[in-house]
Amino acid sequence: MTTGSDPEVSTPRGSSALTDLVVITGFSGAGKSTAMAAFEDEGYFCVDNLPPEMIRSLVDLFMHEGSKVARAAVVSDARGGSYFEGLAEMLEDLRSSGVRHRVLFLEASEAALLTRYKETRRRHPLAPEGSVADGIRRERELLAPVRERADVVINTGQLTAAMLRRKLTDELVPSKTPGRLAITFQSFGFKYGSSRDADVLFDVRFLPNPHYEPDLRPLTGADARVVAYINRDGALDAFYEHLHPMLDYLLPQYVSEGKAHLVVAIGCTGGRHRSVAIALHLAERYAGQPGYVVDVLHRDVGEPA
Repeated sequence: MTTGSDPEVSTPRGSSALTDLVVITGFSGAGKSTAMAAFEDEGYFCVDNLPPEMIRSLVDLFMHEGSKVARAAVVSDARGGSYFEGLAEMLEDLRSSGVRHRVLFLEASEAALLTRYKETRRRHPLAPEGSVADGIRRERELLAPVRERADVVINTGQLTAAMLRRKLTDELVPSKTPGRLAITFQSFGFKYGSSRDADVLFDVRFLPNPHYEPDLRPLTGADARVVAYINRDGALDAFYEHLHPMLDYLLPQYVSEGKAHLVVAIGCTGGRHRSVAIALHLAERYAGQPGYVVDVLHRDVGEPA
């Protein structure tokens, strides 16, 4: 793998906010969508399937004084059809004009690409009516001039999506906060259906239910009186004694696996009291720890008590 120029150096046009432009290209099926998602998770302005001429126009827009886009990543590949043939020329124009940019080229062996297409059952953009192998060979010829201009070349044949994301964020995003994981603590009520977004789910219907107390029923888990009721006889504290160590172990494991966003769902009967209290507690606990970006979502708290 070869590395490109330092993205922290500003462009010659000092009025521009753009400090890093990444052009992602390469073989269909080599992981360009995964790469774009990795940059997007790091705060890059991302555009997929952009023809070369539109990249030029987008860069001109970013170079205007007052642009708020500091980092951008665009994907341009064979899906652009005949327009894609102008990518090599466009990259040469960017270099000659002094625009700071990096070209990320993703490739894989023909065998690896064939396996991926077989798994997804997708048609190759250069052989919609023919064989995938024919499309790969045609794409190889089309990409040759672009590969020569690449700053970074990565062979993804032996990489999982998680491994590729981790490699990109570790090596190509200098401002990345190591181990950053976006966590959403979601409360919900099983009576309205289970959480469809959950990566980790806890059923807390075994805890005391404030719903059966008339004075507490209209309140939510954000109220201290509700929390105190749930914790009667120390039931909630006892639960946290087991839950905290489990999450303290799990979260770093997801980070090391390359996961960028994790949804931890907590479900009770109505999604108003117990699950809300626990989601708020966990959000407060992990928001203060380095390496995590924490959000809270109460799916069903607005439902009638």
